[in-house]
Amino acid sequence: MDPVYVLGARQRELLFKNEEEQRLYESALIVRLDPDRGGAEVCVEYQSPPEARAHAHSSNIFKSGTLRGNTLYTCTSTEILLFEAPSFKQIGYISLPCFNDLHHVTPTHDGNLLVANTGLDSVVKLSRKGEILTEWSVLGEDLWTRFSRDIDYRKVESTKPHRSHPNFVFEVNGNPWVTRFFQRDALCLTNPQKRIDISVEKPHDGMVFGGRLFFTTVDGRIIIVSCDTLEIERVVDLNSVDNSTDAPLGWCRGMLPIDEHRIWVGFTRVRKTKFTENLLWVKHGFRNTEKPTHIALYDLAAQRCLREIDLEPCGLNVVFGIYPA
Repeated sequence: MDPVYVLGARQRELLFKNEEEQRLYESALIVRLDPDRGGAEVCVEYQSPPEARAHAHSSNIFKSGTLRGNTLYTCTSTEILLFEAPSFKQIGYISLPCFNDLHHVTPTHDGNLLVANTGLDSVVKLSRKGEILTEWSVLGEDLWTRFSRDIDYRKVESTKPHRSHPNFVFEVNGNPWVTRFFQRDALCLTNPQKRIDISVEKPHDGMVFGGRLFFTTVDGRIIIVSCDTLEIERVVDLNSVDNSTDAPLGWCRGMLPIDEHRIWVGFTRVRKTKFTENLLWVKHGFRNTEKPTHIALYDLAAQRCLREIDLEPCGLNVVFGIYPA
């Protein structure tokens, strides 16, 4: 089985058990896993410079990205970074005052960058040089009514609670789309009348593969949608596939389709948080049996979990993305 890269972060030792994500992680990590040989290699360990974070205790974490050719596009909460794989030489960097709680970056069909600027409930289209080309409020409002152009949001620890919490950006037929966490949907930014309803639970990833869109929901479901009709074709509840334990699988985020049936999916250990409305899907409540942060390979056709890899021994306490190595 081919190796994979996993993006996320290592958790720092906690002073308080209810520490929030914006202070929780000490180092952003890119780890190369070899499922067959069982090896794990840290390719990148990264901490944001002081000018790009709110304070010394701000989290350092790689959020979701895109591997296109031999270039890995990823982001921290306030930066976009480009790495050349497999050497992981850094070949690009953008950090702008409007960046806050970035969740995903992807290259566009016209050679620019599309970014989920989650903290400002917006999506930004940028040139490779960091010039802002377009800004969309994902709520259809004037972005700079609720926020201010005069504030450096990299220095703002959190703008929560968010009204939308856009998570993931992608293109369908050249048009930009975004997943919206609280609206439980995916929205076309250039034609808001086009919308994919994901009402079963709050979505995260939205990925185009083989003429279909694959979405994760935080409670562990895969939603498969036709790119042509924008209609849901199938919902796979991974909780019913993996029935070896009644513990929650974890916060479902990050996926990598391998072929028509097999897919890697990431799960982050569930933590208590003061934003309890985000965790209403945890039906069993908190206990001492929460599964560790891990990735799992599923056969969706056979409804089987083929294998699991615990990420915590290699230093990953949160996972945001999985990519082919």
